[in-house]
Amino acid sequence: MNENIASQIRDLVNDIYCKESRSIFATLIRLIGDFDLAEEAMHEAFAVAIKQWLRDGIPANPKAWLVSVGRFKAIDTIRRRTRFDASLAELSQHLNTSDTNITEEEDVEDDRLRLIFTCCHPSLSREAQVALTLREVCGLTTEEIASAFLIAPPTLAQRIVRAKAKIRDARIPYQVPEIAELPYRLDTVLQTIYLVFNEGYAASSGTVLTRTELSEEAIRLGRLVVELLPDAEAIGLLAMMLMQESRRTARTSLTGDLILLEDQDRSLWNQAYIAEGRVLVRQALSSLQFGSYTIQAAIAAVHSEATSAEATDWPQIVALYDLLMRAEPSPVVDLNRAVAVAMRDGFLAGLQRIDTILSQGDLADYHLAHAAKADLCRRLGRVTEARESYQRALALVKQEPERRFLEKRLQALNQKDI
Repeated sequence: MNENIASQIRDLVNDIYCKESRSIFATLIRLIGDFDLAEEAMHEAFAVAIKQWLRDGIPANPKAWLVSVGRFKAIDTIRRRTRFDASLAELSQHLNTSDTNITEEEDVEDDRLRLIFTCCHPSLSREAQVALTLREVCGLTTEEIASAFLIAPPTLAQRIVRAKAKIRDARIPYQVPEIAELPYRLDTVLQTIYLVFNEGYAASSGTVLTRTELSEEAIRLGRLVVELLPDAEAIGLLAMMLMQESRRTARTSLTGDLILLEDQDRSLWNQAYIAEGRVLVRQALSSLQFGSYTIQAAIAAVHSEATSAEATDWPQIVALYDLLMRAEPSPVVDLNRAVAVAMRDGFLAGLQRIDTILSQGDLADYHLAHAAKADLCRRLGRVTEARESYQRALALVKQEPERRFLEKRLQALNQKDI
């Protein structure tokens, strides 16, 4: 065999693995009904492909070939194990009778959607949903996920093992929900993607402000859901993620320090993401069936249209936050609205609203609430109050870039006071 041809075959197999392995895995789960066995069978199929394609040539439909080989590998594995574990007989029968026709591309796409809904089943905890989605749908390793969420790999691994066991023992169906169930179940999927994106966009703790791999995976999942199930809020969520992610390069300095929105070099914003996001926002809004994700996307779109913080249409931002408070009221949304009010009506008006929010107690341990108050006090010349709020924020913050930012602001205040 010509070494050049052998190299091309290996490159092709590697390329298919990078691009298609998760969709192949999703189809194998449908056929096999077991996460771990499907993963094992998929890897065996790719190993066989390198050898057999070198000998017999590349099949007309490589993906279908890999699924078929994976299924037969799983059957062989189950037959061997059935000798020692009679409980596997039912699975063996299922494998022997399952339909392997995947000639239609949409069948494979449906399998990917089924996998997302399975990983995001509401009977699983939110932590399990996120871990399982990143591991099984996105293909991130246990170590990568554990590192992203700053937990020990064995702890994360056990979380995934327990989630898989619950799916198996509770016989959670591997399917897209019926139409009557879809709104609630889709909401769970979107919430999981939203949580993954938020952790990537602004890490809850650690030494870096953002975790690129998480926000990119969330956007990839968002695109997949929109492609397979173009619900207005799915479109709105994708638009919001693109709009927010467009600012990534401008959000930190070369040394990794935080740069606030008002101080960012807007020429660094990703205009392709912004343009795509605007189209999606309009599409979602035109449906008149949108919710909180679309409203957040609309807020980001208004920011994207301004050449500076001063040029921002703050009345429109406040109006959108009013709408968001009706759609999904929360203290954090109220806090963001208060900051917008400060830009529209003056710092004192914003500070008064933040004081009211803090007095209610819900955000007493939320460092950004105290940081927002400190900033408005600083702008109003209330140095003592600003210092106290910065110190409170510093006691609560868990992320190093934010800590450094707050320390610099506090140091500048102290120097001014001297």
